[in-house]
Amino acid sequence: MTGISLGLLTLSWLPIGFAETSLMALVFGVILLDFAVQAVHVTNQSLIFAARPDAQSRMVGAYMCFYSVGSALGAAAATQVYALWGWPAVSLLGALISATALAVWLLTAVSRPHSGQSQKTRHLRHGSGSTPSHRVE
Repeated sequence: MTGISLGLLTLSWLPIGFAETSLMALVFGVILLDFAVQAVHVTNQSLIFAARPDAQSRMVGAYMCFYSVGSALGAAAATQVYALWGWPAVSLLGALISATALAVWLLTAVSRPHSGQSQKTRHLRHGSGSTPSHRVE
């Protein structure tokens, strides 16, 4: 779901780039962008909850802190880019940041568990034993 959402996020900047000439393109792009961002956000939080069930509050707090810092940096960069080169450059910046996130996700896909199995599930099924001392908690 993350890859599809990041792909949609990257594509959403194309209609947003036409905001100066088409209100409909802007509306369509913003709806697509919002859907994609929300999907990535929900997926990220579900991964956080699965990774450390014992530390959900701390993990979500840290995630939201970095999410806010990223939003602030993006807003500052967009303001500068708009002042220097205008709206098409802001749209290009948004597309490049989104494409970078998609590329990072694709490059790290190899190290993630496949077919919905968590590290814990794989260890329990294929681990060195079934005694409680070998289980990952």
